[in-house]
Amino acid sequence: MDSNNGLNQSTEPVMDYNNQVVTGPGSVNNQDGKDTRLTKRFIAGILIGFLASVLVVSTVVLYLLFVGKSAISPVLGLGGRSELISDETLNKIQALEDVIDTYYYKTDVDKQEEANGIYKGLMDSLGDPYSVYYTEEELDEMMNSTKGVYYGIGAYVSFDNTLNMARISGVMPGSPAEAAELCVDDIIYEINKESTQGLSLEEVVGRIKGEAGTTVHLTLVREGSADNVEVDVERAQIEVPTVSTEVFDNGIGYLKITEFDEVTYQQFVEGMAELRAENIEGLIIDLRSNPGGNLATVCDIARQLLPKGIIVYTEDRDGNREDYTCDGEHEIDIPVVVLVNQYSASASEILSGAIKDYGIGTLVGKTTYGKGIVQRIFDLRDGTAVKLTVSSYFTPNGINIHGVGIEPDVEVEYDAEAYAKDKTDTQLDKAKEVMMELLDK
Repeated sequence: MDSNNGLNQSTEPVMDYNNQVVTGPGSVNNQDGKDTRLTKRFIAGILIGFLASVLVVSTVVLYLLFVGKSAISPVLGLGGRSELISDETLNKIQALEDVIDTYYYKTDVDKQEEANGIYKGLMDSLGDPYSVYYTEEELDEMMNSTKGVYYGIGAYVSFDNTLNMARISGVMPGSPAEAAELCVDDIIYEINKESTQGLSLEEVVGRIKGEAGTTVHLTLVREGSADNVEVDVERAQIEVPTVSTEVFDNGIGYLKITEFDEVTYQQFVEGMAELRAENIEGLIIDLRSNPGGNLATVCDIARQLLPKGIIVYTEDRDGNREDYTCDGEHEIDIPVVVLVNQYSASASEILSGAIKDYGIGTLVGKTTYGKGIVQRIFDLRDGTAVKLTVSSYFTPNGINIHGVGIEPDVEVEYDAEAYAKDKTDTQLDKAKEVMMELLDK
């Protein structure tokens, strides 16, 4: 999704969002030819410097929040002058503004943008890509993205930490992105003929999104293609189907969750009811390229699958712990296989991590992204807000996967060329094979 989500790795979306953005991540495989072309296009010093500045970015920008709008915390009673807000600091800001006003070669400087730059710079100084300042417009856009409707091209965008570039991590069925034949793992080299070098995941997503009916031109680097791929994609209103289902042979049910939005829980319940009506004997849950989403949503879904116990718990900097639990009344009674990849982040890691810890399912695919931290949005009382990382989360077994990810029980590569050729999904095929073994068929 064109997001921030993300995510909800946000993800386009990018949710980490989460949250979403849900946008995510990922190591690069089979990229030798593509990496060589990219390396020639970038100054090594800039690439290395930017790599050092990026800790971990998602989901799918993505934008991975673990809260809904109702959970925005007003900033009250924090008063007092800090060491930062001193006469020296204020004088220096004034001196910088005087220099700009006197010598800058343009005279139409936007003072509000200057102020926004100060606020954003303060958050950037934390060195945490998930702690950000939102203008009023950005806050409204981010909150709307968690509703499951947005305006864009219908592609998930994640950040590749190896190349320091954004790449396509998923394409929504029936979307403009699918019609334009965008492919998973396409590197987004330019947007409207402007380089994406040095842009954050949120900035890339912001440039791709736009009003319905308008067009965005993308320049893509695609594995197996000697030349860049140039494509125009018409934006549209995207109503995000976050859950889809299918029944395979031998009674194998398939349920894919693309992100954890406000609408996702109900879609999950309806999807499971449809599969149960088909008398499925096993369930494949596909969380690949899921950049994350709302914490409450993923916990509600987990309560439809897990035994009694902890789903996830968080700890803040002072060691204060909060448990999210399951009563076990709806523990799943059929074999489960969970598909994950390097773009599965945040909330999707909470679900897959809990399933793995309780031993009720087998994980198949690639090691997940590794976003094990939680953000909260703080209302600044003027229409703006900050999203701040406030705690770490742990799987039921007490594992913090931040920067590490969750290893699958069965590792298998995704063959993008095979899928492009004849829709062969190597990871899904392996998941079916594992399920057949679990069913002893």
